[in-house]
Amino acid sequence: MQTTPEEEQTATVVRFDELGLNETTLKALDKTGYSSPSPIQEALVPAALEGRDCLGNAPTGTGKTAAFLLPILERVDERERLPQALILAPTRELVDQIGREFGRLSFGRYTRAVGVVGGESIYQQQRLLQQGCQVVIATPGRLMDLMARRTIRLDKVKMVVLDEADQMLDVGFQPAVEAILEAIPEPRQTLLFSATMPTPLRKLSERYLKNPVDVRLIKDNEDATIPAIRQAYLMVEPDRKFELLVRLLEREQPERAIIFCRTKHGADRVGTLLRTHGLKADTMHGNLSQAQRNRVLHAFRMGRLKALVATDVVGRGIDVRGVTHVFNFDLPEDPAQYVHRIGRTGRMGDDGTAFSLVLPDQGKLLDQIERAISRELEGDRVEGIPSPPRPVHHRPQRGIYMGRRPGGRKPFPPRRGGGGHHNNNGGQGGHGHGHGGNSGGGGGFRGRRSTQGAGRP
Repeated sequence: MQTTPEEEQTATVVRFDELGLNETTLKALDKTGYSSPSPIQEALVPAALEGRDCLGNAPTGTGKTAAFLLPILERVDERERLPQALILAPTRELVDQIGREFGRLSFGRYTRAVGVVGGESIYQQQRLLQQGCQVVIATPGRLMDLMARRTIRLDKVKMVVLDEADQMLDVGFQPAVEAILEAIPEPRQTLLFSATMPTPLRKLSERYLKNPVDVRLIKDNEDATIPAIRQAYLMVEPDRKFELLVRLLEREQPERAIIFCRTKHGADRVGTLLRTHGLKADTMHGNLSQAQRNRVLHAFRMGRLKALVATDVVGRGIDVRGVTHVFNFDLPEDPAQYVHRIGRTGRMGDDGTAFSLVLPDQGKLLDQIERAISRELEGDRVEGIPSPPRPVHHRPQRGIYMGRRPGGRKPFPPRRGGGGHHNNNGGQGGHGHGHGGNSGGGGGFRGRRSTQGAGRP
């Protein structure tokens, strides 16, 4: 079964109470501020409730997490204190994000989840597992460690979710993922979610998913990004790159911004320079301990930081409402990473803006990104900063040349002001390091004890 975008537009299901969810789940949805299902939720939740394998392909920020958590909450047995559902995610931050959402959606239930990730005490995670849970949210590496120690049971697992599965293949998790799947007994239900669907991932799904409901909300050769996100590039000489970033931040005045760098050293350097210019900024990358990363992300989520400078390794797990801008200080080497980077803004219907700083010798890479998303970026410039011409290569489509939109329209005008976005610190209740004990890196995520966290993820 395959659901296309055209079929989604004609679907009649528009309310959560029409998806087959029970009253407890509907009350939790109402409490968290959900009003109606997103297209991916509308298409996959009923099929997942029936026990079907599912393959979900939708832009980042469109509600994929709830699309698999809702069926899990409906199908696990609260009386059984052994893991019945396993969720695999590529980064600690994404495990933490899923745990937060679990805490909100499981409100009113006795269902418990434990997050297991590297970088935190494996002994604490073992103790939490021994206390009993129905759901395990894990990074593949730490889960393999627990399996090797024989301190986790997977024989009762009947549902497996692979979230952001394309990144797990990118960072070399495929052998671990396959070993984990082989260790889980049949029959089981498998759900695979990704914003991009490269060939290796498609082959993996064909191997482990049986007659899946295939929901592709991104067709081949179609824009793989959220249409509401305004996307532009700015050509710049290397020695004016940081100056351009600062001037762009001054012009745009973002409520919250994520700035992506290619390397850890580069992220540290940009973060330090931003602070010397008086901007409340901090960095997140793989060299930081989990406690440091949690502290930085919490400060960003609470609004104490205006800018977060991150690398791709951690950036794809960041889910913070109110991120108005994403800046690609360095272009990603893999065009697919571009999709996930800018997906940090414009989430769940909010507006968003993404800028990419492009050096004169990166014209070909910019072309590759445009081909990957089937969309041409608008050209922009900041007054006072020289803008070299964009190199002419084989362009992916007709339309924008040297910063012009199709039809000859001029580039969008500069945004001024904060954009009117509201802050949403959803999920503080019942979660966090020192905030209720529900830590994504080794804490438990309970439903009934979560008393806050209104607002959509």
